[in-house]
Amino acid sequence: MLKRFFISMLGTMAGIWVSLLLAFLCGIMLVGVVAGRSASGNKNSKSILYLNLSGVVEEREQETDVLTAIQNLENNTPTLQQMLAALDAAADDNKIKALYLDCAGAAMGMASREELAEAIDRFKIRSGKPVIAYADNYAQGDYILASRADSVYLNPMGAVDIHGVGGITPFFRNALDKLGIRMQIIKVGTFKSAVEPFILSSMSEPARLQMQQYCDSLWAYASNEIATGRGISNDSIRTWASEIIFTLPANDFVERRLVDRLEYRNNVENILRDIAGAKREAELPLVSPAEYMSGSDIFGSIENTERPHVAVLFAVGDIVDNGKEGIVGSRMAPEIIDLADNDKVRGLVLRVNSGGGSAFASEQIWHALEYFKSKGKPFYVSMGDYAASGGYYISCGADRIFADATTITGSIGVFGMIPDLSGLVTDKLGVDFSTVETNANAAGISLMEPMTPQQHAAMQRSVDQIYETFTTRVANGRDMPVDSVKAIAEGRVWVGAKALQLGLVDTLGSLADAVAAISSEVDLDSDAVQSYPAVKEEMWLQVLRQGNIAAELSTVTEAAAADPATMESIRFIRRLRSMNPMQARMEIVRFH
Repeated sequence: MLKRFFISMLGTMAGIWVSLLLAFLCGIMLVGVVAGRSASGNKNSKSILYLNLSGVVEEREQETDVLTAIQNLENNTPTLQQMLAALDAAADDNKIKALYLDCAGAAMGMASREELAEAIDRFKIRSGKPVIAYADNYAQGDYILASRADSVYLNPMGAVDIHGVGGITPFFRNALDKLGIRMQIIKVGTFKSAVEPFILSSMSEPARLQMQQYCDSLWAYASNEIATGRGISNDSIRTWASEIIFTLPANDFVERRLVDRLEYRNNVENILRDIAGAKREAELPLVSPAEYMSGSDIFGSIENTERPHVAVLFAVGDIVDNGKEGIVGSRMAPEIIDLADNDKVRGLVLRVNSGGGSAFASEQIWHALEYFKSKGKPFYVSMGDYAASGGYYISCGADRIFADATTITGSIGVFGMIPDLSGLVTDKLGVDFSTVETNANAAGISLMEPMTPQQHAAMQRSVDQIYETFTTRVANGRDMPVDSVKAIAEGRVWVGAKALQLGLVDTLGSLADAVAAISSEVDLDSDAVQSYPAVKEEMWLQVLRQGNIAAELSTVTEAAAADPATMESIRFIRRLRSMNPMQARMEIVRFH
């Protein structure tokens, strides 16, 4: 009943959103076309590359639904791959006079920041062009990037937040107890902590140990980046991180050399106009990564598919058996097989940014990748923020694995989680059930009563088998004894730098490094690259983008945008519908 309620609620909400959207489209399509033409006429006059660091930074453009699209219309946050591609291209473009980092609170993983910081450094070194950073208030993540700038400006009423790395994990055991719900857990791996929030009221010691270790590793990277970028001692950065420095007066940040000058936004924009040679009263000549790359594929045009090329396949999000969002096994496995059978595809780089998911889907993708290798073509992996659990499962067979130093990987373990709702449905709501069976367990495992010892043993047997398969896949892929794999498995998470020492990855490097390496191996030019899967944008979304109608939709999206947690909860409920009972997953920790 609860499931039907939530499905019905979501369906109703989606219908409301679609109706509102269509109503708006009818009224503003004509205005949108005119606005789009007007906006496109100014593209050639823009000469400052503008990185809008706000909102959620996605790995690349994704197929999206109405709810997400409307919420993101006003954001205009470029994807990570758009920013990286634009930075490298703009370094050699005489029309681009400077880089402007508008730091307004971008949400992205540490490995994404690492790759972006390296790209900013390449832009500075290759071009010699100024890099300007501005913020009303610098969040720590944005400040890591801003510290690479030649000039760091802060609003006179603003602050810089440096506080170290930490994550907060909610625990639901007491709440579930009050509801009469008990989670029945079957798992392998002492460190497999994704199930802990449902069965404990606080973090276990193994979970705390591993989280402390990778927090320390991430903070070591972040503090060193800030110290190096600003020419300040690492000891000073670490000391300030414990002092709640965002409460200090703005002048203190100048004295501590964290910022160069206090300026209001309009004054910084005038500095940018001077750099671009524009008049003070003129529109600020900015070009976004999406505009600069002209909407083309970041790894080349579609013509690349008609000649020999390297395929870059993006595997981003939860791993699921079916559906439209995330890494969908039923869609990705056939795509990999198609790439294997395509004579024009000479090699494959799988870009993984995932904390895992369905063990079944992970196995299907692994098998398809083995088929790709059987064709005699090289297969590399590039790991993003996460390539853990199922994300590592689909990576382990690669000929070479590239990871960033701050990538979170490993988590080689499996779990199953089946709720027992009898305490809620029977004890509290008074609903009883009777079962008729021809054989024991003919009716299957019921959510309305606890598992029997026989059922629990059977589920444990299944989890153990999957774990044995998982560790064997890793052992074969990494050319390691199974016992050596199990010694570093148990669901334990590692950062990329440590994973390199353990033999779980081969090289510390970015996606660009992986692409360059595989292109060299197959003797292709660096531009003979094409990304997959193709992103199909629905017609209604094209109209929204081309029409530049974000402002008109602001009243519709205001309530939803004001509560991102609610939006995330809705998406989580939707994901539950397609979740396989057997999971190779780590819980994604939101770092602050």
